[in-house]
Amino acid sequence: MNLKEIYYELLSNIGFSANDIQQNWLDLEKAYSKKSRHYHNLIHLQEMIESFEIYKGKLQNPDEILFSIFYHDFVYSASKKDNELKSAEYALAILPENVSLNKQLIFDAICATQQHQQNAIEDINWLIDFDLKILAKDWDDYKIYFEQIRKEYRIYPDFLYKPGRAKALKHFLENAFIFQTEEFRNLYEGKARINIEKEILLLT
Repeated sequence: MNLKEIYYELLSNIGFSANDIQQNWLDLEKAYSKKSRHYHNLIHLQEMIESFEIYKGKLQNPDEILFSIFYHDFVYSASKKDNELKSAEYALAILPENVSLNKQLIFDAICATQQHQQNAIEDINWLIDFDLKILAKDWDDYKIYFEQIRKEYRIYPDFLYKPGRAKALKHFLENAFIFQTEEFRNLYEGKARINIEKEILLLT
C-alpha cells in the first residue's frame, strides 16, 4: 500500500469526508514536497510508516500515532525552533470536531519529536524511534542523510553549521540511550552511535 492509500484509509476511518481527505492530502503533499526539503519529505514519511507497519501491533493508539507521523514535520523551516509545535497545532486544527481520536496524545506525540526524550507514554516512544531509525542506517545511507540535512541548513555557513550540528549529535551520545524502546535499542543503538561518532569526526 502506498503513502496516499494509507493516508486516505486513515482519514476515512477517522471520519473525514472524501472532499476533505483529498484536499488535506494535496496540502500534505505540497508541504512535504517543497524544494527546501531534502530530507524531511515524503520519503521520510514512507520510511517511518514502514516501521509503523511492523510495530503497530505494539501500539495502544495506532491511529493517533499514524496521524502524528503524517503531520510531525508538516511545518518545517531550518531557521525556526517551533516547527513541531506549529505542526502539532496544525494537525489538531484539521481534525473533525467530533473525532474519537485522543487529541492530546497527537499533540504531545508530535511535540515529542523535537527533543526525542524518553516519554511516560510508550506509544510516543515508538514514534520517536520511528523518527530516529535513520541514525542506524548503513554508513552510505547515513551519509546521504546528513548531506540532505546540510542542504536543508544551507542558509548557515560551515562555521555556524558544523559546531551546531556536532553539538546536537553529541547530545544524542550523552544520553543513556538514543532509542526509547527496548526493541530499537537492541537492534539499532550500537550502529547509531558509531554513525554519529563518525559524523562528529567529519564536522571537527
